[in-house]
Amino acid sequence: MSNAAMDKKKRSPGPDARKPAKGKNAADQAEAAQTRRAVSNILKGSSGNLVEWFDLYVYTVFAAYFQSHFFNSTNELQAGLEAMAVFATSFLMRPVGAWFFGRYADRHGRKAALTLSVTMMSAGSFAIAILPTQDRIGSWAMILLVLVRLLQGFSVGGEYGTSATYMSEAATTKRRGFFSSFQYVTLIGGQMMALLVLVILQNTMADETLRAWGWRIPFAIGGVAALVVLWLRRSMEETISADQVAATKNAVVAGEAQPGTMKLLLTQYWKPLLICIGVTLGGTVAFYTYTNFILKFMNDTSGIPKTQTSLINFWALFIFMLLQPVYGMISDKVGRKPLLLWFGITGVMFTWPLLSLLAGTQNPVFAFLLMMGGLVIVGGYTSINALVKAALFPASIRALGVGLGYAIANSLFGGTVPLIGAALQKAGRVDLFFTYVTVAIAISLVVYIFALKNKETTHLDNEQGNAWTGGDKPNDSDKDLIDA
Repeated sequence: MSNAAMDKKKRSPGPDARKPAKGKNAADQAEAAQTRRAVSNILKGSSGNLVEWFDLYVYTVFAAYFQSHFFNSTNELQAGLEAMAVFATSFLMRPVGAWFFGRYADRHGRKAALTLSVTMMSAGSFAIAILPTQDRIGSWAMILLVLVRLLQGFSVGGEYGTSATYMSEAATTKRRGFFSSFQYVTLIGGQMMALLVLVILQNTMADETLRAWGWRIPFAIGGVAALVVLWLRRSMEETISADQVAATKNAVVAGEAQPGTMKLLLTQYWKPLLICIGVTLGGTVAFYTYTNFILKFMNDTSGIPKTQTSLINFWALFIFMLLQPVYGMISDKVGRKPLLLWFGITGVMFTWPLLSLLAGTQNPVFAFLLMMGGLVIVGGYTSINALVKAALFPASIRALGVGLGYAIANSLFGGTVPLIGAALQKAGRVDLFFTYVTVAIAISLVVYIFALKNKETTHLDNEQGNAWTGGDKPNDSDKDLIDA
């Protein structure tokens, strides 16, 4: 409520007695309008995230059907290993994409960067849909597949950091956890859509037809969907100030760094960058384990038919997706750190038993419950990690800092999960994979405990209002930022 409205409320009853109600209604209407704007911008920003991750995950979901067209190995495990190696190569471009798009978003705006990234992803999906196979062009088929995946890795590298930044900035002050959680709603939704397409095609096409050419269909769907998102993003509102954009066009002053530059990030915000990497490390390993690699893991280690493992994954991910806003709302009440501690502590305790039991079960219901148990744990990270990282940096370096920190950890650890898991499976040492995941979570748990404070005043609070007080922008004396 404005100060003028509060003054009116203190007056004695009389002819003006209705004015406070009007003031209150005006404040309520303003808040409602702000919420509607936030919802509109979040939907437009996150829709691209959904399509980007659908296009990314379609590769692993359909790998078993197209790997014979690009890889020479007749051994199923070896061909799968080669397919996952190509998947991992796309992660090499994540840091490059994060640097390029993060810099672009901090200097030219979030909207422009998000529009460019989804355009690139669309082009990559259409390319795979029409890519010639090895029986036509030999080893060039695999080379072209790798090149397209590198382009898509470059695109996704920019999408994560920029969308995480945009959604955190576009959210209302008191509901940042809730609104920013929709990044992973759409991220998970992208994988769920990929699984849904797989289930539909498995039940409407013969297996030999799906292996022959049906695997191209989901890539074509992804390309078309990206074009729809491109149209939607044209009406997004920008969240960075005109002053920030103008500052990037000014002549460089000796000793100073412009917004969105590596110089600014590495000289003034290197500590938040390291924290961002640490926050991501265990979370990305656990996320890719329980949402990406787990389908191949179940197909290779259990006696459950592929059609049933696809359904198990789909429904588990559907529930996981719905849980994200719930976790986000909880974080708006109790803070972000308790949820990260939940993930870290339970992840260290239960990763080994969950995965070891999953490797031996042939019961679809039990497999579903085990996968769901892992996802309930990981939800403590996925729901609020984007907001935690965005709060580490000021607007002038946020997209670059979040994107690069995430991409480094994701490329080194998250993106290699399918490759490491497949290699250890092939070697008969899947127990070492369980250890790898547990240790990764434990490292991040140390970061959560010692590097983060609960309900502290962040850069986002100082820019757009404090989430834990009255919501007004704090005074300079109230600042308690995570500085380098």
